[in-house]
Amino acid sequence: MTSRPAVEHRASARERRARLRAHADYTGGVYGSMLAASVVIGAGALGSFHRTELVVLLLLTGLVFWAAHVHAQLFGARLADRPWSRATVWQVCREEWPIVKAAVPPAVAVAISPLLGLDLSGTAWLALSVAVAGQVGWSVAAAARAGATRRLIAMSAAVNLLFGLLIVVFKIVVSH
Repeated sequence: MTSRPAVEHRASARERRARLRAHADYTGGVYGSMLAASVVIGAGALGSFHRTELVVLLLLTGLVFWAAHVHAQLFGARLADRPWSRATVWQVCREEWPIVKAAVPPAVAVAISPLLGLDLSGTAWLALSVAVAGQVGWSVAAAARAGATRRLIAMSAAVNLLFGLLIVVFKIVVSH
């Protein structure tokens, strides 16, 4: 016989896991990683760039796109559904924050590239690789947290790796 508090505890644990799965949308992380990869390609296509400028460009682009997504969520979907509150605004800001978080690892890669002895071309390739790895990582995290099977997690990783490799192909084409 199971006690009532134990049953309630299991039910509340299930409810918490269900809420986590419901909020396991890492779309912004995948999108932000693709955005960072695009910024790196764009900077490389313009020729020589200063590492500091690329770091700032990556972070500011992430922030601008985060703000655009927050705006779209608040003025698009949420405006029709319910009135705003400070809590709603903060919730949307938090939900979209992975766009900014995804720009940080490529920016760090650019910042530390001199310590690795990389020239500008090597720096761009490192940042691009980090962005693609982040894209795959965000998609795997999203699928796993949503409770996907291993097969679906692997499929999500493969599809995002394919998208990342397309970005790499674009870099090769633009660079030559």
